[in-house]
Amino acid sequence: MGRAGVSDGLEADGDAHRRAGRRRPGMGRASARGGLAAITALTLLALTATGASAFLRQLPNGRTVSYQPVLTALNQPFLASPAGKKGSPLIYHGGPVMPSNTNYTFYWAPAGSPAYASGYQEGINQYFERLAHDSGGHQNVDSVTEQYGDSAGEFAEYNSHFAGAIIDTDPYPANGCTAAPICLTDEQLQTELESYVKAHGLPTDLKHEYFILTPPGVESCFEAASASCSAGSSSPEYCAYHGYISVAGGVIIYANDPYTTGVEGCEAGERPSESPAEGTIQGGLSHEHNESITDPELSAWYDASGNEVADKCRTGKASTEFGTPLGTAPDGAPYNQVVDGGLYYYQQEFSNETLTCQQRRTPAAPTIKKMSPKNGPSAGGTTVTITGTGFEPAATVKFGSVGAKGVTYVSATSLTAVSPEETPGKVAVTVTTANGTSEVTTKANFTFKKPKK
Repeated sequence: MGRAGVSDGLEADGDAHRRAGRRRPGMGRASARGGLAAITALTLLALTATGASAFLRQLPNGRTVSYQPVLTALNQPFLASPAGKKGSPLIYHGGPVMPSNTNYTFYWAPAGSPAYASGYQEGINQYFERLAHDSGGHQNVDSVTEQYGDSAGEFAEYNSHFAGAIIDTDPYPANGCTAAPICLTDEQLQTELESYVKAHGLPTDLKHEYFILTPPGVESCFEAASASCSAGSSSPEYCAYHGYISVAGGVIIYANDPYTTGVEGCEAGERPSESPAEGTIQGGLSHEHNESITDPELSAWYDASGNEVADKCRTGKASTEFGTPLGTAPDGAPYNQVVDGGLYYYQQEFSNETLTCQQRRTPAAPTIKKMSPKNGPSAGGTTVTITGTGFEPAATVKFGSVGAKGVTYVSATSLTAVSPEETPGKVAVTVTTANGTSEVTTKANFTFKKPKK
């Protein structure tokens, strides 16, 4: 179909640098910082929108997306958790979360399309590789999402992987919208992604996500007649958004991340890693990534106003959106994230545990939410699956006062433990890590049965 396949490594963008085309000039750190100062001095206003939410948008074709708005004087997100006050909690609405996330970068850039900035694609790919390297830790905001679970017993764990870069060289279709010289509708983006995924036999499930990253000057709108379009267009409303596509036998989780490097109202203008990729990471990629994990089908975690885990921290104020910087990079830019040694500056995520925005999850004592099975012979030897939070590789398990025969760490939310020999009766099961011991609850009882005569 005239498309390049998935790369095992980083795709070179040297060819893109030689392509003719329109290119948005990059914004220097100083000028971008001035833009942020102007934004953060604004009074925060609630967005006006029809329906229950300012950030969840149902399109006339029945599809729903969740977007990160452009910050302007007339279009400010609702400040969900002002400094010094607790925010309202996220509420579970019954849908699934992503138990792990294997991420593809999807660069739709046919011959003759505008050029990505030098190092942009490498910077985006490296960011996903770094997230994967630190997977399971508490070093960055991805750790905040692991507290959110679903009715199937899955949790939105920090279990991240990078599948590789996709370079799609199919020509763009005729403009589906009119807000830019190259303007694609959400339906056109979905059609291309679905076609590519099907043609190459790529995964369609709740463990994989595709990030559409178009070049500068390639804009998008929710629909043909929509005035809701990407930040670089003549009708700027969003920086990025995420959604899903129902397909036979599965679902495609995706995010549309237009080129927002140098776009005021989307990126903060700080570049501690000195990469143009940071404009898009700040301008929506991290935001949509964490919302996809906790609310992939827009039916899981959001608050009473429809705000998802990242929306609640998209405040337009550095003190609440980014938190206290961890330090200053060599170029003078602040940073609030260290991912596999790389310095970054992007927004926090909302924690139901603290009802505040956090740069990373503060490790807490483990909890047990369920066990299976909950009984076994007094001779021991029953393999028990324990589901909860805060588990670590060095975790220990006790059945009453007796240690388990063996403990296997599966993930931050799952362990297996082999019951010891014990006298018949009911005992409390506890998990202990360096952060403490789980509380004794009725969900963590195990009954040792008498031997059969």
